[in-house]
Amino acid sequence: MRIGLFGGTFNPIHLGHLKAAKRVKAHFALDTVVFIPSALPPHKDPINICKPKDRLEMVRLAIAGYQGLSLSDSELKRAGYSYTIDTVCSLKNEYDDDDQLFLLMGLDAFLEIQTWKSYADLFRLIASIVMLRPGVGGADFNQMQTLVDQYLTSIISPRYRYSVEKKCFTHAKLQPVSLYDVAPLDISATAVREQLKRRQSIASLVPPQVAEYIQRKGLYQ
Repeated sequence: MRIGLFGGTFNPIHLGHLKAAKRVKAHFALDTVVFIPSALPPHKDPINICKPKDRLEMVRLAIAGYQGLSLSDSELKRAGYSYTIDTVCSLKNEYDDDDQLFLLMGLDAFLEIQTWKSYADLFRLIASIVMLRPGVGGADFNQMQTLVDQYLTSIISPRYRYSVEKKCFTHAKLQPVSLYDVAPLDISATAVREQLKRRQSIASLVPPQVAEYIQRKGLYQ
């Protein structure tokens, strides 16, 4: 099986997350994309994040009915900070040896990966798919590809090279890094929370079942 691991705070999950997951799944012929809500993200202020169980439930509601999208509560089962390296190691033990795992992340997260726990080990353990959003901030795909190229060769390993044939960055000993153009969808979790604080509708930003859950639970007020 080909399995994409899509971690994040999902505070809350929104239509942009779903669109990105479905497009990446189709383009890379993944059998499933696993959403993995973090329990205690190490790089974010917990004051502005709602309870893990609520974020988990919102993801469950959002992906219900979508074939090939699934949910893991693996980070909620662990105490302390939710480190990606721990999640990857844990999930690799759950799947068969011949299963292929791919770590999905946005460009912003990727360009900060050197601040993650044991980040170098990630490139040894799992292939990465970096989701690019050309047009955001005025950058095009080629500019974003150059950013990734410079980052990989200066921070991770100078032996990474882009392969036109394989359409990814390759390395003799480390896992490949692929890029994918996710069409811009001007939605962010921050925008959703700001709309809620202004008591404005979020109907165009999140699935209806998520909007109903937020209203029922009084989240982000």
